[in-house]
Amino acid sequence: MDNKIDSKTLTKKPKEQIMLLFKKLFKGKKKIIVIAGLLVLLILAGLKIFASQKTKTPAVQTSKAEKGTIVSSVSASGQVLSVNIISANTKASGIVKKVFVKDGDVVKKGDKILEIDLDFQGEQKHAQAWAAYLSAKNSLESAKATQYSLQAEMLGKWDDFKELAESDTYKDTDSGNRNLPEFHILQEEWLAAEAKYKNQQAVINQTQAAINSSWLSYIQTSPVITAPTDGAITSLMYAEGMSIGSLDTGSSESNQKIATIKTQGMPIVSVNLSEIDVSRVELGKKATISLDSIADKTFTGEVIGVDRIGETSSGVTQYPAIIRLDSSALEILPNMTVTANIIIDKKDNVLLVPSSAIQSQNGQSFVQIMVNNKSQYVLVETGLDSDDQTEIISGINEKDLIVTANSSSTESTKGGTSPFGGSGVGGMMRIAH
Repeated sequence: MDNKIDSKTLTKKPKEQIMLLFKKLFKGKKKIIVIAGLLVLLILAGLKIFASQKTKTPAVQTSKAEKGTIVSSVSASGQVLSVNIISANTKASGIVKKVFVKDGDVVKKGDKILEIDLDFQGEQKHAQAWAAYLSAKNSLESAKATQYSLQAEMLGKWDDFKELAESDTYKDTDSGNRNLPEFHILQEEWLAAEAKYKNQQAVINQTQAAINSSWLSYIQTSPVITAPTDGAITSLMYAEGMSIGSLDTGSSESNQKIATIKTQGMPIVSVNLSEIDVSRVELGKKATISLDSIADKTFTGEVIGVDRIGETSSGVTQYPAIIRLDSSALEILPNMTVTANIIIDKKDNVLLVPSSAIQSQNGQSFVQIMVNNKSQYVLVETGLDSDDQTEIISGINEKDLIVTANSSSTESTKGGTSPFGGSGVGGMMRIAH
C-alpha cells in the first residue's frame, strides 16, 4: 500500500487533505491494523488530555513531631581582649647586645630579657633618669629633716602651753582666766605647730611617690630590660644586632615594646549584642565560643558583664557583653575574631517540630499536619525556639506528620479551612486545648 502524500494533496484545503489521507491509509490488505492503531492513539491522547485537566495534587514534605532537647541561644560576634598580658617596654636606645630568653620561656619578675649597648642618646637618658632619682631621694631626706624640726617645734609649743595651763593662774577652769588673750595665744601657737607637723607627713608621702616614679624611669632607660611580672614570654620582637629606640623610630622618647608576658588567667572576649537580644542575656549564662583562626575547636565560657547603656554608631545601637572562657589555649591571641552563642535556656524531653513548619498570623501560630492523606491547619502553642527547631507546648501529639514544605500553592482548590481566611487544605481546624 502506497501511503505517501503527494504535493497535490498538500495544496488542497485542510478538510480535503484529511479525507484524502484517510482514503490512502485505508487502501490495501492492512486496513484493519491501521484502524486499530489509530483507535489506540486516540485513546491515549484522550487520557492525556483528561489527566491534564484534573487538579494536580501537590507534593508535600513531612516530618514527624518528636521529643528531644532544645537549646535557645543568642549569637553575637566580637574579639578577644588584650587581657592577662603585660608588655615589657624600654625607653633605652642603642643596639641589642644580648638576648636571654625566647618565646615560650617562663620567667620570674626581674629576670633579664635582653641587654642593650646604649648609644649616646641612650646613655644621656639613662644618666638623666639617675640624676632625677637621686634628686628625689635628696628631697625625701630633706622632707624628713623638716618633719623632725616641726616635731620639735610642736613639742616645744606644747610644753609652753601645758606649763601655762597648769599654772596657778589658769589651772582653775572656772575662774575665767582661760579666756584671757595670753592663754589663747600659746594655745593657738601649739595647735599651729601641730598642724605643720601633720602636714609635713603629706609632703613626705608625695616625695616618696616621686622617688618611685623616678626609679621606674631609670629602669626604663636601663640597658638591661627585665620581666615586669611572672609569666611566659610571647611576641619577643628583637634579636642580637637589632637597633632599638631613636635609630629606628626617629624619637628618643619612644617607649618600645620588647616582648609581652602572658600571665595566669583565662582569656576574655567582648561581643556586641543587638537591641533585641540584650534583655535576654543575664550574668552567669553559659556560652560556646568559636574563633575563625582556630578551626574545628569550640570553647566554653560564662557571661561576666553586660553593658546595658550601649554604644550607637550610624544609627545602630550595640551592647557589649564580656565573656570569660573556661579554658585557654596558646592559639588564642588578642584581637582575634570570635563568634559566641550565649545559651538563654535549655529544655529536655519536649515536643519539637522544624521551625520552617510554623506559620503565624495575628499573634497565633499554626502548623499543618497530615490526616488521612489530607493536610489540615492546627492551632499550636509554641515555647523555646532554636535556629531550626521550635518547642510545641500544646496542639499536636508526638509522631504527628508535620507538613514542612509544599511544592504548590494551589491547595486552596481542595476545599479545606485555612487559618488565614478562605478555603485551604481539606479538614476542619483542630484547636489546641
